[in-house]
Amino acid sequence: MKDEILNYLNQPRQLEKLYQTNKVLFKRAFVSLYPDIKGNTLADFWNERLNYESDGINWGTSEELIVVAAASLVAGLIAKLPAILSVNEEFFYSRNVGFIIFPALALYFAWKNKLAGGKIACIAALALVSLLFINFLPDVQKSDTLLLSCIHLPLFLWSIVGFAFVGETRNNVEKRLGYLKYNGDLIVMTGLILIAGGIMTGITVGLFNLIGLDIKNFYFNYIVIVGLPSAPIVGTYLTQTNPQLVDKVSPVLAKLFCPLVLVMLVIYLIAIIYSGKDPYNDREFLLMFNALLIGVMAIIFFSVAETSKAAKSQPEVWVLFLLSCMTILVNGIALSAILFRISEWGITPNRAAVLGGNVLILLNLLFVAVQLFKVITQKGSLAGVGRAIALYLPVYCLWASFVLFGFPLLFGFK
Repeated sequence: MKDEILNYLNQPRQLEKLYQTNKVLFKRAFVSLYPDIKGNTLADFWNERLNYESDGINWGTSEELIVVAAASLVAGLIAKLPAILSVNEEFFYSRNVGFIIFPALALYFAWKNKLAGGKIACIAALALVSLLFINFLPDVQKSDTLLLSCIHLPLFLWSIVGFAFVGETRNNVEKRLGYLKYNGDLIVMTGLILIAGGIMTGITVGLFNLIGLDIKNFYFNYIVIVGLPSAPIVGTYLTQTNPQLVDKVSPVLAKLFCPLVLVMLVIYLIAIIYSGKDPYNDREFLLMFNALLIGVMAIIFFSVAETSKAAKSQPEVWVLFLLSCMTILVNGIALSAILFRISEWGITPNRAAVLGGNVLILLNLLFVAVQLFKVITQKGSLAGVGRAIALYLPVYCLWASFVLFGFPLLFGFK
């Protein structure tokens, strides 16, 4: 996007086309370029236009509102399918919970980014294949491969949404980082929507109770279950049409939580020594250890995605570097525990999946830590850190696909 803006810097029509194609990505790319092109009349105009903050909320076009409403309605109906079709709820939700949200988001971005028919067909085909595969897996009690497929299916579908967001398979670092930033913004916006929805639910149920009407079951079965899936869809719409709503919140959260997480991680590792707990002989503790690892890694990635386009102070870079090093240490402990368990009790689908995931995460963290160290020593830039993250994202997609489709066949559906 930056190169395209520079190429069309003196062509107003082409700049407007770029802006209409992807407003959020255009604004981020332009803001990072503006210090170098300041003084150009057209650039100054776009700077004022992009940084003008309206007092109101942009609700988009009527067409956009119809698409969002339709997507929310479809997601709500999918969530209610067990009741509509008298399907076992445990069977349905364990296998299909990802299909309630992700396909709707994928189609929204495909429509918004005006993807070609072939790309939309590819997205639909991948979603359909995964839908049929997960639902036709044998319903075996205590099947590790079935559980792993159900866990990795949302990650696979998340990758499909990423393809719809980016709109291409080539290495577009800016768009991939933009997708990560969108996820961070979506978490913030969806959280606010859910808080508001929770308050409204409490007030509504309470008011009806005051007049002697108990609507709790009806409200939760029809309003809450149908409304919950619409929260990320509406949140997506708001972040895309009004990026200013969370543009200032997400960076603040990143700056606030990174040092706090670093301190927490150091204290936690020290506490482990005194507690006597270890991931080598405690399976549940190992699972929680890996969950901690993934959570901290996500914070690092979202923080870099939020700030890779802007200069950061040395203390902030140091915090990210130290957090990466601590996460590598946590990963090393988890990896050694997995290898210990495999050497003692042999390979299982769960151990193979956790081992592969930890190796991939370790390599990614090492790349990120090296790039952050280059920034500290002034031998690199945050753009390099962003590339280390963005170029590695397809690896996670491939691994999720392998676990989802390959493990049940490889381990005989056990």
